[in-house]
Amino acid sequence: MEFTCPYCNHPTTVTSPNTDDSINTINIVESRYYDGKKRGLRYEAIVCPNTNCKQLTLIVSMQAMMRDSYTNWMDSGDALETWQLLPDSLAKPQPEYIPKVIIEDYNEASKILKLSPKAAASLARRCLQGMIRDFHGIIKPTLNQEINALKEIVSAEVWSAIDAVRSVGNIGAHMEKDVNLIVDIEPDEAELLIELIEDLFDDWYVVRHDRMARQEKLKLLAATKQAARNGIDVDKTPEGSDNVK
Repeated sequence: MEFTCPYCNHPTTVTSPNTDDSINTINIVESRYYDGKKRGLRYEAIVCPNTNCKQLTLIVSMQAMMRDSYTNWMDSGDALETWQLLPDSLAKPQPEYIPKVIIEDYNEASKILKLSPKAAASLARRCLQGMIRDFHGIIKPTLNQEINALKEIVSAEVWSAIDAVRSVGNIGAHMEKDVNLIVDIEPDEAELLIELIEDLFDDWYVVRHDRMARQEKLKLLAATKQAARNGIDVDKTPEGSDNVK
């Protein structure tokens, strides 16, 4: 089974004994899940085979049941509802050079995504504002003004998506003028906002970090070559840093 670990983000193929699943038929019928058909509760447990991770992923789902040719109850393959118990959110591991407060908002938004999509959207909005201020150094009285100042810096497509996070996030952050007007945000809609935050993590922070790392390597390479031309010895310390003698 193809699997990407939600803890270490390591893509792999999972086989026994790193995976286990089972399903039990629920015989209680007087519930909101009952529509004249049997229900089953299925769990799937996966241990990441990455030796540096070995974390447990645990997923439980409510399944529609059907009779097999021998009239035994079996899983129809139709998951009615799914709950991921471990890890407790769909947040992806992020590098430590992204500001901690931004990562905390991102993790919290991911954790409450299904429980409160409005709150998740509001936190995604807060995440976005933190990144604009930290990464681009744009600080203005309102997020709307900050996003408008960003318009000349990013592409039109990215700017439009960023403005959508602000707009939808406002629904979760602010009450409508008419308190009787209810504008809902669905979990999959809030998830789109969180996915954009993840894209911006990659496009802004990770790209900059990788570029700076390459530039440092080029500087070191140039210094090493220049030292060699000048007849100066360059040695490697046990820690891997370069010393020119």
